[in-house]
Amino acid sequence: MTSRPPHPDDPAGNVGDRSATAPGGTPGGTATAAAARDPSVPAVPGDGTAAVPADDAPAASRRPGDLASLPALYPAPIPQDGLEAGRVLLRDGTAATLRPGRDSDRPLVAEFLRRVSDHSLMRRFFAGESREAAVESLLQVGSPEDRYTLLVLVGDPEHPRIVASGTYVREEREPDTAEVAFLVEDAYQGRGLGTLLLERLALIAARHGIRRFVAWTQPDNRRMLEVFRASGFAIERHHRDGYVVVSLDVQPSPESVERSEMRDRIATVASLRPLFRPRGVAVVGASRDPASIGYRILEALVMNRFAGPVYPVNPKADVVGSIPAYPSVLDIPGPVDLAVIAVPRDAVLDVVDQCGAKGVRGLVVITAGFAETGAEGRALQERLVAKVRGYGMRMVGPNCLGLINTAPDVRMNASFSPVFPPHGRVAMSSQSGALGLAILEYARDLGLGLSTFVSVGNKADVSGNDLIQYWEEDEDTDLILLYLESFGNPRRFARLARRVGRRKPILAVKAGRTAAGTKAAGSHTAALAASDTAVEALFRQAGVIRADTLEDMFDIAALLANQPLPAGPRVAVVTNAGGPGILATDALAAAGLEVPEPSPATREALRRFLPPAASLANPIDMIASATADHYRQTLRAVLADPGFDAALVIFIPVGLADVDGVAAAVREAVAEARQAGHQKPVAACFMSARGLRQPLAVGEERIPSYRFPESAARALAKAYEYARWRQRPLGRIPAHPDLDVAAARAVCRQARERGGGWLSAEEVTRVLAAFGLPVVPSRMARSEEEAVAAAEALGYPVAVKLASRTLVHKTEWDGVQLNLPDAGAVRAACRRIAERLEAAGRRHELDGFVVQPMVTGGTELVVGVSDDPLFGPLIAFGLGGIHVEVLKDVVFRITPLTDLDADEMIRSIRGYRLLEGYRGHPPADVDAIKDVLLRVSRLVEEIPEIAELDINPLKAFEPGRGCRILDARIKVEGGENGER
Repeated sequence: MTSRPPHPDDPAGNVGDRSATAPGGTPGGTATAAAARDPSVPAVPGDGTAAVPADDAPAASRRPGDLASLPALYPAPIPQDGLEAGRVLLRDGTAATLRPGRDSDRPLVAEFLRRVSDHSLMRRFFAGESREAAVESLLQVGSPEDRYTLLVLVGDPEHPRIVASGTYVREEREPDTAEVAFLVEDAYQGRGLGTLLLERLALIAARHGIRRFVAWTQPDNRRMLEVFRASGFAIERHHRDGYVVVSLDVQPSPESVERSEMRDRIATVASLRPLFRPRGVAVVGASRDPASIGYRILEALVMNRFAGPVYPVNPKADVVGSIPAYPSVLDIPGPVDLAVIAVPRDAVLDVVDQCGAKGVRGLVVITAGFAETGAEGRALQERLVAKVRGYGMRMVGPNCLGLINTAPDVRMNASFSPVFPPHGRVAMSSQSGALGLAILEYARDLGLGLSTFVSVGNKADVSGNDLIQYWEEDEDTDLILLYLESFGNPRRFARLARRVGRRKPILAVKAGRTAAGTKAAGSHTAALAASDTAVEALFRQAGVIRADTLEDMFDIAALLANQPLPAGPRVAVVTNAGGPGILATDALAAAGLEVPEPSPATREALRRFLPPAASLANPIDMIASATADHYRQTLRAVLADPGFDAALVIFIPVGLADVDGVAAAVREAVAEARQAGHQKPVAACFMSARGLRQPLAVGEERIPSYRFPESAARALAKAYEYARWRQRPLGRIPAHPDLDVAAARAVCRQARERGGGWLSAEEVTRVLAAFGLPVVPSRMARSEEEAVAAAEALGYPVAVKLASRTLVHKTEWDGVQLNLPDAGAVRAACRRIAERLEAAGRRHELDGFVVQPMVTGGTELVVGVSDDPLFGPLIAFGLGGIHVEVLKDVVFRITPLTDLDADEMIRSIRGYRLLEGYRGHPPADVDAIKDVLLRVSRLVEEIPEIAELDINPLKAFEPGRGCRILDARIKVEGGENGER
């Protein structure tokens, strides 16, 4: 709670706030734009080439320099809900609602001030002004360019109450500085609200060109001084006129980002703990009908020996299932942390009110009929969520199966699943309740132990992102499985998965890969499914292991949950039949793994005990007569061979083969290897009905057994792919020092204010040049004579191109005239373009002509960006010309790109060998291409008004000669939609 002390120009002492952006030569820019982005604007389809012209283009391609020597940017944390509005979590896990202040909030602000103590008001306003006068000072409503107030509200949404406010106001004398001030109701102090408001205001202010916050506080206001100190922002303190003046740079730093994520993680875990480890559970809607869902939930809790009290709630029954029942949650005598609600839809909101009054912390709403049913259901779900947040609760569902915690000290089946899976170290979330029933049964049959299982249903509150954070800290969970049909906040998912995946693998099946599947998923969940291209890019960057089917997911999970990760790609195949060995070899090679020969020492060891007909190559075919001892000795030898990183053991019973003996031999060989320190994964394939797909136990370790070798090969490949990702450095986002973000933003905002659309040729060049992108020297001409003058200034031969903000596909209008050797050719080219448009009745759409020097040589590339409605900017890279049009040799990633992302993009295209130099084709300047990708990524992150960007072609020359942009186009969203 700070504010500037009173002075003649400001008797109230409440100047307000305004926040700052990125330091280090980045005028008006901010590295936090990614967090501020609200990806809710539909992508705009389009293709083709666009004009890239202008007089102020760089005269030469810019050299990227050493990217590693540049300072790094640290993207700010991404809130689960919107930056400026949505759910927030207090330090103790209590939920609240954040939103901007409005003029209509004056009565609420007045009530808020009446509840605040005189001491707290004095901390905030210094001068001790009346509560009535303080209303206007506190509620700074206006454009976020100049002043902004955020409020935190709790309570019934129809009668909310404000418990905290934060404000910034831009300084008139220092436009890049804003004063910031906070006020928190006494009962809510010490619960993290001041820090939360500081973080959000800093992100919002930075987006509007503010670089620095200043706050005045009293020297003994230790709590507020601690808020600034613990924020992680770089701060300076000095004393002035008896007060402490705190100045902080709002640019995210490693420390501020780490502390913010830690606080968010602590709050999220605290908020979900009552769901997973409740002191008491109420089943609201517990019926005496054994066929009802309410009865089945009650029975599941009791029969699986939940370690706490269970309270049936039924206003029409005194006893349910031999347990005393209560007419309402309010009548339950003991504490209730979790309420499982299985009542008719129209009764749910009343039950939530009862739970709120009782002090329940978590809800599982089984009831369906909400957002998945249409507009009426969505409206009801919004009311439900508002009530849940108003009471500070968390909710799973609605329209869900429930949740399960198998921990021995909990044993909670708060679902209507008849299956209680064995305890294990795998956590799973399913977006489909019906599928969840099958998943639980399948996991039980496989012997795959689960720590927790959650059916998230409509994900109205608790989402997969919340669960990932909970499982990150859960000591009982080593592997996370996700069945997804849609994303709520994919950018946050990517951020969390990238962090959590370094410690615990995340394995996902994403439904809706095809257009038909996407449509089905959307209707099933009432949520917009994302494009599969974006999903694939997100998973690859975030290290999420993607399974194509549920069966694949469990195959991979069986390996990840039970075996160490492979240190390399080399797999030994041990078999008693040649055919399956060949199939395994083919599958391993197709998946990118290697099947090398055993070392000479290993071959010599195998020769001592295997029959002469056995093959000592790889696969090692011990032939059909192989005994259990042959398996034990062979597997022991390959696990000791340093030339192998993993082993795949295949067994086909022949005649009266000893299946149990072979299984025991495999166990013994693995046990011996572990004792010798050989930590290599082992997968088995017992192609028999007996013991099919049952794990082989080696103490607490299990060796997964697959029905077919291809399944085992795919699992090993996915495990190796994940191991490689985990060993990969995190990557950096270079902070280019030569960006003029303010100049580019001004161009795009002017375009947005006039209604958006494609930028003119001059505007495109100004935007690209502001971000240091290597635009080829160009001149804009309004007439034939101006075009000739431009050509003579640039030097022949030249290219003349159509310039138009509406006709973006220039080639359709003969709008690209190349290799023009003299003035006559230039005049003729301009005339052809104009006559072509005149004939089509579109001469008025001609803005002029772009004149460029002819650029020869180099490799044509394409770089593009489209704005996915959920994922935000999706950046594409590939070879240009026929390669992009016919061969579709393009890769995609989600911004912001790190240096490693950019490098991987370049190396991932099929035509990368051309960039290296292939059969006389000159190599390309890969470092310069990488620099272009990173600058484009930064451009679309910093300027959220950009809906589409195409650079085609980008010419890449030999190493050391850089790149040149020959053509580009940029589309800007109009009106408010530009503020994503």
